[in-house]
This record gives sequence, structure tokens and C-alpha cells, in this order.
Amino acid sequence: MSLSPDHDRRALVVEDDADIRELIVFSLEAQGFTVSQVGDGREAVTAARDLDPDLITLDLGLPGLDGIEVCRRIREFSDAYLMMVTARDEEVDKLIGLETGADDFLSKPFSPRELKARVNAMFRRPRRAVVASEPEQDVLEHGILRVDVDGRRVQVDGQELELTRTEFDLLAELMRTPARVWSREALLRSVWGDEWTSDTHLVEVHIGNLRRKLAAASDGQRLIHTVRGVGYRME
Repeated sequence: MSLSPDHDRRALVVEDDADIRELIVFSLEAQGFTVSQVGDGREAVTAARDLDPDLITLDLGLPGLDGIEVCRRIREFSDAYLMMVTARDEEVDKLIGLETGADDFLSKPFSPRELKARVNAMFRRPRRAVVASEPEQDVLEHGILRVDVDGRRVQVDGQELELTRTEFDLLAELMRTPARVWSREALLRSVWGDEWTSDTHLVEVHIGNLRRKLAAASDGQRLIHTVRGVGYRME
């Protein structure tokens, strides 16, 4: 496998089905990505480390290592946008995949138009929101929570908490207006973009993951409240 040279946007396609791999590569190249591709889980981890891609599409059922384990290992060193692609559409796969740090989940079969829309929506969410020219940091505080938006850092009662990009974005939205009750649809539009009109399960899964991490860091405190039939707000 030869890695691609430096480029404004680099993508790594991890897929063992040659036809699907060709479809994804063609679609991403049409969007201006320089694309590298592998078909094995262990090769995927090595390629992600060497290439430092901006985007990774990751098949769930891979030889070598399955997509879940590949995702876990990649998340130890990479902040790339990561989209899982799978033929298995059961909710448990989505739950496990998103818990390991995937940003989105795409089920086969899919169209190049759907792939393009989802990739564009992900790239509207910054990997790191750093504003060097502004002297003041955007810091949000609520109770024992402190969110440094520019530095993308979260503290719970003074202790640093590691969150995925999506978990961070959701928490920041909730913290900006802590008294507001956010509907799942509103959070979906704000964090994922307008293309996600009905995937409210994404919000539920990520809120669940975020709650578990906050509870573990705060001796079991429930910091995000569910307003039954409406959505979520800060406790």
C-alpha cells in the first residue's frame, strides 16, 4: 500500500469489499480528497498512524481486526472524522460503534449522494476550535462543569475529562444555554447539520455516552436532565 502525499484533505478508506471500496474512493476523490485505501484491520491502524488522515471510513466487518477494535485503537492517537460503514443495521452495532468514538454510522447499501452529504456535514464541525487572534477564551461554566470551547477541554470539579468530538459538541451546546430544553431534533441540526432530519437515535446514543462519563467523573451526579417527551437540559 502506498500512502498519499500531503494534501488539504486526506481520507483513508478501510473496506474489504472491492466494489464498495471503489465506490467510496470515487465519491471522496470527487469531493477533492486525496484517498488511500486498505482492506485489513491491522493495516488500517498502521495507515491511520502514518497518514494522519482528516477522514476515515471504516467497515465494521474486517479481516485481521474488526472495525470496533480498529476504531478503538485509532482513537488512541487520531482525531480524524470517523464514519463506520456496515451491512449490519442492528442498534447494538450502532451503540458499540459510537461508544468507541465514531462520529457517524452509514449502513449498506448507500448512495454516493448520502455519503457526500454526511461527509460535508461532519466537516462543518471543526476538529479543533482554536481562535488564535482572540485574546479571550470562550469558557462555559455550570456547577462543577467547566468547558473551554476554544481549547476543547472539559473539567469536572477541576479534573480533566476526555470526551469524543461529538460528546464535546453536545455538551458545549447544552452549556451555552443551560436553562433551555433542547429537543433531539434541535441538537441534531446544531451538532450534525441540516442533512440529519430523522436520525435522532444519534443524539440519544451520544447523550447516553456523555452522561456515563460525566457520572463517573462526578461520583454519580446526574448533570444532564431528560425532560420527558421534549428533550434535554442541564441539571
